[in-house]
Amino acid sequence: MPGKHQHFQEPEVGCCGKYFLFGFNIVFWVLGALFLAIGLWAWGEKGVLSNISALTDLGGLDPVWLFVVVGGVMSVLGFAGCIGALRENTFLLKFFSVFLGLIFFLELATGILAFVFKDWIRDQLNLFINNNVKAYRDDIDLQNLIDFAQEYWSCCGARGPNDWNLNIYFNCTDLNPSRERCGVPFSCCVRDPADDVLNTQCGYDVRLKLELEQQGSIHTKGCVGQFEKWLQDNLIVVAGVFVGIALLQIFGICLAQNLDQT
Repeated sequence: MPGKHQHFQEPEVGCCGKYFLFGFNIVFWVLGALFLAIGLWAWGEKGVLSNISALTDLGGLDPVWLFVVVGGVMSVLGFAGCIGALRENTFLLKFFSVFLGLIFFLELATGILAFVFKDWIRDQLNLFINNNVKAYRDDIDLQNLIDFAQEYWSCCGARGPNDWNLNIYFNCTDLNPSRERCGVPFSCCVRDPADDVLNTQCGYDVRLKLELEQQGSIHTKGCVGQFEKWLQDNLIVVAGVFVGIALLQIFGICLAQNLDQT
């Protein structure tokens, strides 16, 4: 009737989508802030925050970078998606969908390039691991990461134990005064399940032995080959995880676009 205001009910899909996007992103935001806080705390413990130049001094990868970068990206995305959905802010919703879409296409391009240029990727992975082998004793987080990888994949070095010649503490040169000369880290050792105490000196002098004798003491396969074998053995699980992540990203983009247009 004339003179009366007509009240339009907000579409149920839009309302549900709004609060779903808000709830999902607030969890994402909190997790991102937690990762970022852990990364900054780790840098503070290592004195990096008081000496920024230490970030470039390390020859290998500082694993804390993963926490800082992933946490930073998750925090920014979570903030944009959370506030954008709650306040129905057009700019933040567009930023969220574009940023998430960019990440999705970068992941897609990386997967395609990795499949097409497998040999080049393998060579770059060898180079990356060997650079970190050189810096094994320079950073405790990097050391723990390498030890974990070698123990998990039952491997030693990028291509094999002799890659540890690249490290100044483990190389076999006559001028090397280190007790670890011609050895490998304990994470290369074949562990006896019956041993309750970890022998951190099990790799000493092991590369002075013949290769057949080494096989009883240490893992002689390289980590690149073992990682490729692990991927092949767990291809369905790995593919399922990536497909699940991709579907979540596409769903988030579509939801943000839908809210942006309402």
